[in-house]
Amino acid sequence: MVPQPQPRSSVAHVLVAEDDILVRVVLAEELRAVGFAVIEATSADDALAYIHAGGKVDLVFSDIQMPGVLDGRQLAALIARDYPAIPVILTSGDIQLGASVATGLFVAKPYSIARIVTLFFQCWACHHRKGIREYTSYPDC
Repeated sequence: MVPQPQPRSSVAHVLVAEDDILVRVVLAEELRAVGFAVIEATSADDALAYIHAGGKVDLVFSDIQMPGVLDGRQLAALIARDYPAIPVILTSGDIQLGASVATGLFVAKPYSIARIVTLFFQCWACHHRKGIREYTSYPDC
C-alpha cells in the first residue's frame, strides 16, 4: 500500500520504511510521542512513491532489506540524486550490509529507540542549522 501525502505543516516529517510491522509501528509511535509527524511505508518502493507524489518528508529512515524492486540502499541513492535536501538513515541487522552504505548514515539493529530519537533530532537540527546534506558519520554539528 502506497502511503498518501498529508497536508504540510511545521513539524518534522519522518518517513519510516520498514517491512517488519512490529518494528515499524513501535518506532512510529515513539517518534510521534516526541513530536515528529511519521509516514509509514512497508517498502522502499512505497516510500519513493510517496516522495514522488509530493508528500512532505524531512528525513527518511529505511531498512535496507525489504521486499519489492528497490532496497534501502537504492532508495537512499535515488533520494540523494533526486531530492538532495532529504537526509537518509539506513538500518539493518546485517552489519555487512551497513558497511556497504554509501549514502547517508547507518544504524545497526537492534537499536534503542532513545538513540534513534536523538539521532533524528540531531540530523534535523544539523540540516536546518547548517544546511548540510551529506551525512557520512554521526552528525555532531
